Amino acid sequence: MTGANNNTKDRTSYDVIVIGGGAGGLNTALVLARARRTVAVVDAGEPRNAPSAHMHSFLSRDGVPPSTVLEIGREEIARYGAVRIEGRVDQVEAGEDGGYVVRLEGGATLDARHVVLATGLRDELPEIPGVRAMWGEDVHFCPYCHGFEVRDRPIVVLGVHPASPGQALLLRQWSPHIVYVPHSQPLTDEERERMDARGVEVVEGPVSTLLRKEGRLYAVELADGRTLECAGVFLFPTMTPNDGAFDGLGCERNEQGWLVTDPAGRTSRPGLWAVGNVVDSRAQAVTAAGMGAQAAFYLNHDLVDEEIERDLAAHRAATGRASQTPVPAS
Repeated sequence: MTGANNNTKDRTSYDVIVIGGGAGGLNTALVLARARRTVAVVDAGEPRNAPSAHMHSFLSRDGVPPSTVLEIGREEIARYGAVRIEGRVDQVEAGEDGGYVVRLEGGATLDARHVVLATGLRDELPEIPGVRAMWGEDVHFCPYCHGFEVRDRPIVVLGVHPASPGQALLLRQWSPHIVYVPHSQPLTDEERERMDARGVEVVEGPVSTLLRKEGRLYAVELADGRTLECAGVFLFPTMTPNDGAFDGLGCERNEQGWLVTDPAGRTSRPGLWAVGNVVDSRAQAVTAAGMGAQAAFYLNHDLVDEEIERDLAAHRAATGRASQTPVPAS
Protein backbone atom coordinates (compact mmCIF):
# COMPACT_ATOMS: atom_id res chain seq x y z
CA MET A 1 0.00 0.00 0.00
CA THR A 2 1.53 3.31 -1.05
CA GLY A 3 0.82 7.01 -0.91
CA ALA A 4 -1.06 6.87 2.39
CA ASN A 5 -1.31 9.71 4.90
CA ASN A 6 -3.88 11.32 7.20
CA ASN A 7 -4.01 8.09 9.23
CA THR A 8 -5.40 6.09 6.31
CA LYS A 9 -2.51 3.63 5.96
CA ASP A 10 -4.19 0.83 7.88
CA ARG A 11 -7.73 1.66 6.89
CA THR A 12 -9.86 -1.04 5.25
CA SER A 13 -13.10 0.93 5.01
CA TYR A 14 -13.45 3.91 2.66
CA ASP A 15 -16.03 6.31 1.35
CA VAL A 16 -15.01 5.35 -2.18
CA ILE A 17 -12.87 2.64 -3.73
CA VAL A 18 -11.70 3.28 -7.28
CA ILE A 19 -10.73 0.19 -9.24
CA GLY A 20 -8.15 1.11 -11.87
CA GLY A 21 -5.25 3.54 -11.74
CA GLY A 22 -5.30 5.12 -15.20
CA ALA A 23 -6.25 8.69 -16.04
CA GLY A 24 -9.94 8.10 -15.31
CA GLY A 25 -9.40 6.39 -12.00
CA LEU A 26 -6.73 8.77 -10.74
CA ASN A 27 -8.73 11.88 -11.64
CA THR A 28 -11.76 10.42 -9.88
CA ALA A 29 -9.64 9.88 -6.77
CA LEU A 30 -8.07 13.34 -7.00
CA VAL A 31 -11.39 15.19 -7.02
CA LEU A 32 -12.84 13.04 -4.22
CA ALA A 33 -9.74 13.32 -2.04
CA ARG A 34 -9.82 17.09 -2.41
CA ALA A 35 -13.45 16.87 -1.28
CA ARG A 36 -12.04 15.28 1.90
CA ARG A 37 -13.38 11.82 1.14
CA THR A 38 -11.47 8.71 2.17
CA VAL A 39 -10.43 7.10 -1.10
CA ALA A 40 -8.46 4.05 -2.15
CA VAL A 41 -7.31 3.29 -5.69
CA VAL A 42 -6.71 -0.38 -6.42
CA ASP A 43 -4.24 -0.42 -9.30
CA ALA A 44 -3.08 -3.52 -11.19
CA GLY A 45 -0.56 -1.36 -13.07
CA GLU A 46 -1.71 -2.40 -16.56
CA PRO A 47 -2.85 0.75 -18.39
CA ARG A 48 -4.19 0.30 -21.92
CA ASN A 49 -1.77 2.87 -23.35
CA ALA A 50 1.34 1.32 -21.79
CA PRO A 51 2.75 0.18 -25.18
CA SER A 52 2.72 3.78 -26.50
CA ALA A 53 5.86 5.85 -26.17
CA HIS A 54 3.89 9.11 -25.99
CA MET A 55 0.34 10.25 -25.40
CA HIS A 56 -1.25 13.01 -27.44
CA SER A 57 -4.23 15.37 -27.48
CA PHE A 58 -4.06 15.81 -23.69
CA LEU A 59 -3.75 19.52 -22.94
CA SER A 60 -0.44 20.33 -21.16
CA ARG A 61 0.67 16.68 -21.49
CA ASP A 62 0.88 16.28 -25.27
CA GLY A 63 3.89 14.15 -26.19
CA VAL A 64 4.54 13.01 -22.63
CA PRO A 65 5.09 9.28 -21.94
CA PRO A 66 1.95 7.71 -20.41
CA SER A 67 3.99 6.41 -17.48
CA THR A 68 5.05 9.95 -16.58
CA VAL A 69 1.43 11.14 -16.45
CA LEU A 70 0.53 8.24 -14.14
CA GLU A 71 3.50 8.91 -11.86
CA ILE A 72 2.46 12.55 -11.50
CA GLY A 73 -1.14 11.52 -10.89
CA ARG A 74 -0.14 9.09 -8.13
CA GLU A 75 1.86 11.81 -6.41
CA GLU A 76 -1.06 14.22 -6.65
CA ILE A 77 -3.66 11.90 -5.14
CA ALA A 78 -1.26 11.00 -2.30
CA ARG A 79 -0.85 14.70 -1.54
CA TYR A 80 -4.53 14.81 -0.56
CA GLY A 81 -4.59 11.58 1.41
CA ALA A 82 -5.83 9.07 -1.17
CA VAL A 83 -4.31 5.60 -0.89
CA ARG A 84 -3.01 3.59 -3.82
CA ILE A 85 -3.06 -0.16 -3.38
CA GLU A 86 -1.06 -2.23 -5.83
CA GLY A 87 -3.20 -5.24 -6.59
CA ARG A 88 -6.03 -6.72 -8.56
CA VAL A 89 -9.72 -6.94 -7.69
CA ASP A 90 -11.33 -10.35 -7.97
CA GLN A 91 -14.90 -9.31 -7.26
CA VAL A 92 -17.14 -6.62 -5.85
CA GLU A 93 -20.01 -7.86 -3.68
CA ALA A 94 -22.93 -6.20 -1.95
CA GLY A 95 -22.22 -5.49 1.71
CA GLU A 96 -24.60 -6.13 4.57
CA ASP A 97 -24.82 -2.42 5.43
CA GLY A 98 -25.80 -1.31 1.96
CA GLY A 99 -22.25 -0.59 0.84
CA TYR A 100 -19.88 -2.90 -1.01
CA VAL A 101 -17.11 -5.38 -0.26
CA VAL A 102 -14.17 -5.31 -2.63
CA ARG A 103 -12.29 -8.61 -2.66
CA LEU A 104 -8.66 -8.43 -3.75
CA GLU A 105 -6.61 -11.15 -5.38
CA GLY A 106 -4.93 -12.96 -2.50
CA GLY A 107 -7.89 -12.75 -0.14
CA ALA A 108 -7.79 -9.25 1.38
CA THR A 109 -11.08 -7.32 1.51
CA LEU A 110 -11.97 -3.64 1.59
CA ASP A 111 -15.30 -1.97 2.36
CA ALA A 112 -16.71 1.05 0.55
CA ARG A 113 -19.86 3.08 0.44
CA HIS A 114 -19.41 3.56 -3.33
CA VAL A 115 -17.21 1.85 -5.93
CA VAL A 116 -15.96 3.35 -9.20
CA LEU A 117 -14.85 1.00 -11.98
CA ALA A 118 -12.11 2.53 -14.15
CA THR A 119 -10.41 -0.62 -15.44
CA GLY A 120 -10.42 0.15 -19.15
CA LEU A 121 -10.58 -2.49 -21.85
CA ARG A 122 -8.52 -5.13 -23.65
CA ASP A 123 -7.48 -4.65 -27.27
CA GLU A 124 -7.72 -8.05 -28.93
CA LEU A 125 -5.35 -7.95 -31.91
CA PRO A 126 -5.38 -10.04 -35.10
CA GLU A 127 -2.90 -12.89 -35.21
CA ILE A 128 -0.72 -11.33 -37.89
CA PRO A 129 3.04 -11.63 -37.23
CA GLY A 130 4.50 -8.31 -36.20
CA VAL A 131 1.25 -6.67 -35.10
CA ARG A 132 1.57 -7.37 -31.40
CA ALA A 133 5.30 -6.63 -31.33
CA MET A 134 4.80 -3.18 -32.88
CA TRP A 135 1.49 -2.31 -31.21
CA GLY A 136 1.72 1.21 -29.81
CA GLU A 137 4.95 1.93 -31.71
CA ASP A 138 4.25 1.76 -35.46
CA VAL A 139 0.91 -0.05 -35.35
CA HIS A 140 -1.97 2.02 -34.00
CA PHE A 141 -5.72 2.32 -33.62
CA CYS A 142 -6.51 5.99 -33.02
CA PRO A 143 -5.74 8.59 -35.73
CA TYR A 144 -6.30 11.40 -33.24
CA CYS A 145 -3.61 9.94 -31.01
CA HIS A 146 -1.02 8.97 -33.63
CA GLY A 147 -2.08 10.20 -37.07
CA PHE A 148 -0.11 13.44 -36.93
CA GLU A 149 3.17 11.59 -36.41
CA VAL A 150 2.80 9.86 -39.81
CA ARG A 151 1.15 12.75 -41.64
CA ASP A 152 1.66 12.88 -45.40
CA ARG A 153 3.50 9.53 -45.34
CA PRO A 154 2.33 6.12 -46.63
CA ILE A 155 -0.14 4.43 -44.25
CA VAL A 156 -1.63 0.95 -44.56
CA VAL A 157 -4.98 0.16 -42.95
CA LEU A 158 -5.64 -3.51 -42.27
CA GLY A 159 -9.22 -4.66 -42.83
CA VAL A 160 -9.77 -6.76 -39.72
CA HIS A 161 -12.98 -5.28 -38.27
CA PRO A 162 -16.35 -4.06 -39.61
CA ALA A 163 -15.22 -0.51 -38.76
CA SER A 164 -11.95 -0.81 -40.72
CA PRO A 165 -13.23 0.79 -43.96
CA GLY A 166 -14.36 3.85 -42.03
CA GLN A 167 -10.97 4.01 -40.34
CA ALA A 168 -9.26 4.14 -43.74
CA LEU A 169 -11.58 6.92 -44.94
CA LEU A 170 -10.90 8.90 -41.77
CA LEU A 171 -7.13 8.55 -42.04
CA ARG A 172 -7.24 10.25 -45.45
CA GLN A 173 -7.48 13.43 -43.38
CA TRP A 174 -3.87 12.92 -42.26
CA SER A 175 -2.25 11.65 -45.45
CA PRO A 176 -3.00 11.37 -49.18
CA HIS A 177 -1.13 8.05 -49.25
CA ILE A 178 -3.61 5.61 -47.69
CA VAL A 179 -3.77 1.95 -48.75
CA TYR A 180 -6.57 -0.29 -47.53
CA VAL A 181 -5.92 -4.04 -47.48
CA PRO A 182 -9.23 -5.88 -46.95
CA HIS A 183 -7.58 -8.98 -45.36
CA SER A 184 -10.60 -10.45 -43.46
CA GLN A 185 -12.94 -7.50 -44.09
CA PRO A 186 -13.91 -7.32 -47.80
CA LEU A 187 -15.43 -4.14 -49.12
CA THR A 188 -19.02 -3.75 -50.24
CA ASP A 189 -19.63 -1.99 -53.54
CA GLU A 190 -20.65 1.16 -51.70
CA GLU A 191 -17.55 1.11 -49.50
CA ARG A 192 -15.34 0.62 -52.54
CA GLU A 193 -16.99 3.60 -54.22
CA ARG A 194 -16.30 5.69 -51.13
CA MET A 195 -12.65 4.61 -51.18
CA ASP A 196 -12.37 5.65 -54.83
CA ALA A 197 -14.02 9.00 -54.17
CA ARG A 198 -11.78 9.67 -51.19
CA GLY A 199 -8.61 8.68 -53.01
CA VAL A 200 -7.87 5.62 -50.88
CA GLU A 201 -6.07 2.85 -52.77
CA VAL A 202 -7.37 -0.69 -52.27
CA VAL A 203 -4.91 -3.57 -52.54
CA GLU A 204 -6.49 -7.02 -52.43
CA GLY A 205 -4.93 -10.00 -50.71
CA PRO A 206 -4.48 -11.23 -47.15
CA VAL A 207 -1.59 -9.91 -45.07
CA SER A 208 1.11 -12.41 -44.08
CA THR A 209 3.39 -10.31 -41.86
CA LEU A 210 4.66 -6.85 -40.96
CA LEU A 211 8.29 -6.19 -41.79
CA ARG A 212 10.86 -4.34 -39.68
CA LYS A 213 14.14 -2.72 -40.57
CA GLU A 214 16.49 -1.35 -37.90
CA GLY A 215 13.76 -1.79 -35.31
CA ARG A 216 11.05 0.11 -37.18
CA LEU A 217 8.18 -0.88 -39.44
CA TYR A 218 8.92 -0.39 -43.11
CA ALA A 219 6.44 -2.57 -45.01
CA VAL A 220 3.42 -4.86 -44.98
CA GLU A 221 3.93 -8.17 -46.75
CA LEU A 222 1.00 -9.88 -48.46
CA ALA A 223 0.50 -13.62 -48.76
CA ASP A 224 1.60 -13.61 -52.41
CA GLY A 225 4.91 -11.94 -51.52
CA ARG A 226 4.08 -8.38 -52.55
CA THR A 227 5.16 -5.67 -50.13
CA LEU A 228 3.59 -2.31 -49.35
CA GLU A 229 6.11 0.13 -47.93
CA CYS A 230 4.65 2.34 -45.22
CA ALA A 231 5.47 4.53 -42.22
CA GLY A 232 2.57 3.27 -40.14
CA VAL A 233 -0.13 0.63 -39.92
CA PHE A 234 -3.57 1.27 -38.45
CA LEU A 235 -6.12 -1.34 -37.49
CA PHE A 236 -9.35 -1.52 -35.53
CA PRO A 237 -9.00 -4.06 -32.69
CA THR A 238 -11.78 -6.01 -31.07
CA MET A 239 -12.38 -4.30 -27.73
CA THR A 240 -13.51 -6.10 -24.59
CA PRO A 241 -14.25 -4.15 -21.38
CA ASN A 242 -12.50 -5.19 -18.16
CA ASP A 243 -15.72 -5.13 -16.15
CA GLY A 244 -15.76 -8.60 -14.58
CA ALA A 245 -15.47 -7.11 -11.08
CA PHE A 246 -19.14 -6.07 -11.35
CA ASP A 247 -20.37 -9.48 -12.54
CA GLY A 248 -23.20 -10.79 -10.40
CA LEU A 249 -24.35 -7.37 -9.19
CA GLY A 250 -27.15 -7.04 -11.74
CA CYS A 251 -25.96 -3.87 -13.46
CA GLU A 252 -27.77 -3.12 -16.70
CA ARG A 253 -25.88 -3.84 -19.91
CA ASN A 254 -26.59 -2.88 -23.51
CA GLU A 255 -27.08 -5.24 -26.44
CA GLN A 256 -23.31 -5.52 -26.91
CA GLY A 257 -22.84 -6.50 -23.26
CA TRP A 258 -21.25 -3.23 -22.10
CA LEU A 259 -22.25 -1.58 -18.81
CA VAL A 260 -24.88 1.13 -19.16
CA THR A 261 -24.23 4.38 -17.29
CA ASP A 262 -25.97 7.71 -17.07
CA PRO A 263 -24.09 10.91 -18.10
CA ALA A 264 -22.60 11.16 -14.60
CA GLY A 265 -21.19 7.64 -14.67
CA ARG A 266 -23.78 5.93 -12.48
CA THR A 267 -24.62 2.35 -13.33
CA SER A 268 -28.15 1.06 -12.80
CA ARG A 269 -27.18 -0.09 -9.29
CA PRO A 270 -26.89 2.66 -6.65
CA GLY A 271 -23.35 3.15 -5.41
CA LEU A 272 -21.66 1.59 -8.44
CA TRP A 273 -20.05 3.84 -11.05
CA ALA A 274 -17.99 3.31 -14.19
CA VAL A 275 -15.80 5.72 -16.20
CA GLY A 276 -13.37 5.69 -19.10
CA ASN A 277 -12.77 2.92 -21.61
CA VAL A 278 -14.64 0.34 -19.53
CA VAL A 279 -17.84 2.01 -20.75
CA ASP A 280 -16.63 4.09 -23.72
CA SER A 281 -14.22 2.37 -26.12
CA ARG A 282 -13.37 5.61 -27.90
CA ALA A 283 -12.44 7.62 -24.81
CA GLN A 284 -8.91 9.02 -24.94
CA ALA A 285 -6.94 9.55 -21.75
CA VAL A 286 -8.10 13.15 -21.50
CA THR A 287 -11.71 12.02 -22.01
CA ALA A 288 -11.39 9.38 -19.31
CA ALA A 289 -9.93 11.96 -16.94
CA GLY A 290 -12.90 14.24 -17.58
CA MET A 291 -15.34 11.38 -17.05
CA GLY A 292 -13.61 10.63 -13.74
CA ALA A 293 -13.89 14.24 -12.59
CA GLN A 294 -17.57 14.43 -13.50
CA ALA A 295 -18.37 11.14 -11.75
CA ALA A 296 -16.54 12.37 -8.66
CA PHE A 297 -18.61 15.57 -8.53
CA TYR A 298 -21.90 13.68 -8.69
CA LEU A 299 -20.72 10.90 -6.41
CA ASN A 300 -19.75 13.37 -3.71
CA HIS A 301 -23.17 15.04 -3.94
CA ASP A 302 -24.82 11.62 -3.59
CA LEU A 303 -22.74 10.99 -0.45
CA VAL A 304 -23.72 14.39 0.93
CA ASP A 305 -27.40 13.60 0.32
CA GLU A 306 -26.99 10.27 2.15
CA GLU A 307 -25.30 12.04 5.06
CA ILE A 308 -27.99 14.71 5.28
CA GLU A 309 -30.67 12.02 5.54
CA ARG A 310 -28.64 10.20 8.23
CA ASP A 311 -27.96 13.39 10.18
CA LEU A 312 -31.57 14.50 9.89
CA ALA A 313 -32.80 11.16 11.26
CA ALA A 314 -30.33 11.37 14.16
CA HIS A 315 -31.31 14.99 14.84
CA ARG A 316 -35.00 14.15 14.95
CA ALA A 317 -34.37 11.20 17.22
CA ALA A 318 -32.33 13.37 19.60
CA THR A 319 -34.89 16.17 19.69
CA GLY A 320 -37.93 13.91 19.81
CA ARG A 321 -39.29 15.32 16.59
CA ALA A 322 -41.26 12.95 14.43
CA SER A 323 -40.67 12.56 10.73
CA GLN A 324 -42.05 15.40 8.65
CA THR A 325 -43.49 12.92 6.18
CA PRO A 326 -47.31 13.29 6.30
CA VAL A 327 -49.18 10.21 7.51
CA PRO A 328 -51.89 9.24 5.01
CA ALA A 329 -55.45 9.23 6.31
CA SER A 330 -56.95 5.80 7.03
